[in-house]
Amino acid sequence: MSLELVCPAGSLPALKAAVDGGADCVYFGFRNITNARAFAGLNFDAETAKKGISYARERGCKVLLALNTFPQTTLWNTWQKSVDDAAELGVDALILADLGLMRYASRTYPNLRLHLSVQGSATNYEAINFYHEHFGIQRAVLPRVLSLAQVENVIKNTPVEIELFGFGGLCVMVEGRCVLSSYATGESPNTAGVCSPAKAVSWKQTPKGLESRLNGVLLDRYGADENAGYPTLCKGRFTVQDETYYALEEPTSLNTLEMIPDMLRMGISAIKIEGRQRSPAYVEQVTRVWRAAIDSAKRDATNYAVSPAWMAQLGKLSEGQQHTLGAYYRPWK
Repeated sequence: MSLELVCPAGSLPALKAAVDGGADCVYFGFRNITNARAFAGLNFDAETAKKGISYARERGCKVLLALNTFPQTTLWNTWQKSVDDAAELGVDALILADLGLMRYASRTYPNLRLHLSVQGSATNYEAINFYHEHFGIQRAVLPRVLSLAQVENVIKNTPVEIELFGFGGLCVMVEGRCVLSSYATGESPNTAGVCSPAKAVSWKQTPKGLESRLNGVLLDRYGADENAGYPTLCKGRFTVQDETYYALEEPTSLNTLEMIPDMLRMGISAIKIEGRQRSPAYVEQVTRVWRAAIDSAKRDATNYAVSPAWMAQLGKLSEGQQHTLGAYYRPWK
C-alpha cells in the first residue's frame, strides 16, 4: 500500500518542515509566473531549489516541481526554461497543466516523470487516459469536485496513479477554469500565478468595520471579534436579495482524515496537502498529523479511528476553524 503523503513547500524552511515532519514527497514552485502560487516572498530560485532538493534527498523524500500555470505566447521561453531548469535540477516529477508544455517536456526529456496538475481540470478517466497516451502522464491530481465513488470509478478505468487533495483550502470551482479573480483584477491565476494578487488587495478600517477589497470591489467587512482571512472573491460575503452571507463558499478547510481507510482500499496513490502559501509552522503541524494518521491506517485499517488530538490540531489551522469533506461525501446520492 503506497498512499504517499505529498506536502507543500512554499519556501526552504517550509520544505524542511515537511521533510522533517514525515512527508513522502514535497512540491514546490519557481519564483516566477510558471506556478500557481506566485506570491511575493515565496518560492524558489536555483540556489534554494538545489538546497531543498539536497535536503529532501538525503532524508529519503521525493521532490516534485509545479509548473502549473498556462504559458502565454509572448512568454513561452519562461515556461520552457523552467522545464529545462527542472530537468537539470533532477526533480522526481514535473506537475504540469498545459498540453504544449507537456509535449515539450515529454519530447525533450523522455525520462522525466510527468504528473497532471489539478489545474488540468481532468475530471474523468477518458481525459486522464488522453494525457497518458499522448504525453506519458504517470499521475493525475483530481479537482476537488468529485465524490469518492466517482474517484473510485476513475481509478478502475485508468492505469494512471491518482492523487487526491486531503487537507487545506477548498476551491468550489473546477481548478483551471475559474475566472473570478481575473474578472475583478484583469490578471488570471491560470496565467499570472496568483488568485487575488497582493497588489490588488486593500484593507481599510471604517466605522462599519475592517473592509477588504480586491481592485476596489468590496469582498467583506469584519466585526471586531472576527478573524479576517485573505480576500478572495469566492469567499467573500455578498448581499443577495437583502441578505448578506457567503454566497459562493464559506471559509472552511477540506479535511478527509476519516476517509483514509477508503482511500487505501480504493488504491489512491497519494494524498496532497494544500498550502504552499502557508507558514512553515502550518506545514510542520499538518504534516505530522497526517503522517501519524496514514501510518495508523496502514497498520490496521479495520480499527482505524481519527484521534481527537489530530482534529483539535487541524482545527486550529483550518479556515474559519471549520472542516468539511467537500464533494467527496454526498449523503444525498
